[in-house]
Amino acid sequence: MDAPAGPSTRCKARADMKPSADDFDDLTPNITYRHLHAQHFGPKDPLRVIALCDSDAFYAACEQIRLGVDPAIPLVVRQWDSLIAVNYPARKFGISRMDRWDDALKKCPKLKIVHVATYKEGDAEPGYWEKPDTRTHKVSLDHYRRESVKIYNMFKEGLPGAEIEKASIDEAFIDFTRPVREKLLERFPYLAKVPEDAPDGLDSPLPQPPAISWDGLGTVVPLHPTTGNDDVEAEQLEDDSLTTWSDVALSIAAEMMGRVRADIHTKLGYTLSAGIARNKFLAKLSASYRKPNVQSILRNLAIPHYLRSMPFQKIRFLGGKLGKALAEEYDVKTVGDLLCVAVHLADTFAEEMQRKFGEESIWVYEILRGIDRTEVKEKAAITKSMLASKNLAQPVAKASEGSHWIRVLAAELALRLNEAREQTPGLWPKSIVLGLRQGWRTDRSKQAPFPFHRTVTVDLIAAAGDKLWKELVGFDDSKPLQVKITHVGLSLTGIASNEIGQQNIEGFFKTADILAKAEDRVTKRKISSVIENKDAVAGMPVHHSSTSSVTTHFDCPRCGKRIRISDELDGADIEDDIKQQALTTLRTEHNDFHLALDLSKLPDGGVGAVKFRPDSPKTKRVKKAISKSKPGGIAKFLVKK
Repeated sequence: MDAPAGPSTRCKARADMKPSADDFDDLTPNITYRHLHAQHFGPKDPLRVIALCDSDAFYAACEQIRLGVDPAIPLVVRQWDSLIAVNYPARKFGISRMDRWDDALKKCPKLKIVHVATYKEGDAEPGYWEKPDTRTHKVSLDHYRRESVKIYNMFKEGLPGAEIEKASIDEAFIDFTRPVREKLLERFPYLAKVPEDAPDGLDSPLPQPPAISWDGLGTVVPLHPTTGNDDVEAEQLEDDSLTTWSDVALSIAAEMMGRVRADIHTKLGYTLSAGIARNKFLAKLSASYRKPNVQSILRNLAIPHYLRSMPFQKIRFLGGKLGKALAEEYDVKTVGDLLCVAVHLADTFAEEMQRKFGEESIWVYEILRGIDRTEVKEKAAITKSMLASKNLAQPVAKASEGSHWIRVLAAELALRLNEAREQTPGLWPKSIVLGLRQGWRTDRSKQAPFPFHRTVTVDLIAAAGDKLWKELVGFDDSKPLQVKITHVGLSLTGIASNEIGQQNIEGFFKTADILAKAEDRVTKRKISSVIENKDAVAGMPVHHSSTSSVTTHFDCPRCGKRIRISDELDGADIEDDIKQQALTTLRTEHNDFHLALDLSKLPDGGVGAVKFRPDSPKTKRVKKAISKSKPGGIAKFLVKK
């Protein structure tokens, strides 16, 4: 009896078969009026449209635009001896990011080489130096971050209603589902109402979509590409009868994406490539289909042929140990090969994947079919932490040498925090953290609260960093370091913005000081008044200021009380701004009083606290006894002793 064929044999037996879409699910979903008129769009929505937009050779483009260099000139960006960006004209000479800068120059003698900006001690901003030294300078990517923000802001302005997720400094995912849905109903008004003769009401399928002209919308990945010909223009025409409403949605998104890309190129000078598909995974893959400055559109029906020939280890998260294990276990290279195994094993493939490669490997089963339910999630505009770090080419051998790198890192953090505060003035970090790596040892770190100041300076951050350095390392050079420091990192964490009506803890301590100053000003005015009266008796002229019209009270909407500054302060002849400041302080104190009362009424877990384990009877008795013995929460600070 013959032994059953292994996975590799089965796949080779299928190699000559014409690729079919049968192995892929949901390529032509039944799209109904209910789908079209839905208000909430999930990852399974059949009209979902996602794009990935990628700036072409971004760092190189930033330097080309900054220097006014012709885009046709080969240009690379250098960081010490390595290349971190190569523009497309330079790539024609076989130059890649794997090359050293001097080797790249041999391949293209006319190559334009730009070293990234660097910080050096004593400078508040990075500069472009002729010969930066890794022993004294630190690389700065600030210019690229700023340009990235400009591009992101143009996405936000040009695509209202779209969800935008910044994936990296030069990439962004864009969920076009909502604006495309609105444009569909605007462009095809007959879809706005369900026909009276619709057999299933809202669940009736939409009528046949109109033919689509893809001209000017980008490169459409073909359903059936001609063999051995990479020329897009030579690919055979698609059958219009296969057009779906999903294709219409893709075409509308392509129009929007094209306009924004053109606008960014006109205003900022950058070219961008984009991939447009039904989910994030496919959008990411299709963005690399044709580059640079091209947007590629992947229709559902083109997914099988597009994926089958792709080496599966090029897929994100399949290029490491899992991808290697799959390749060795099943003797496969492409998505099509691995899909053959999945088809042969049918229902047992998922179970086998879990058994051999762990439960998390089950996502491979869906990725092979182009299924990805990951959502596009817009990230918070406020960065919660900022890190500046340096791998030291020449390790720190003496404790006193750390001050140099603390100041270099502090300069970067000060610049970035100030830029963030220009956009959101209330931003401030809670803590500062110093991290060190000493040779083969694990990292060491120390953190401390970061005090609030009106302005951010290099000296302010460096002083806090030096204090942490002293606690970790010291400044005594009489005792050499046992293990040399090879990495230094300084970070600001817990960055948040104070909301309107709130003040940080420092404000509470300033309250009494503000009122004391106002009262002191009144006292001085009284003394001055006595002197003036004496002068008047002596025949000297007396000068009185005009009556103030500043409001000196407010009515609390919560308790109905009228809160006013003291009668003595109200009637005093002092500046209006002093009275206004005193009133503002009282208003804040009164609001904080109500906030404290509100918090005291909450359960110990706070607002919306969720318990994952029920309390035992014993725990309930203990809590009840504690609650009777003393007040809980913030109320304990308000109880008179």
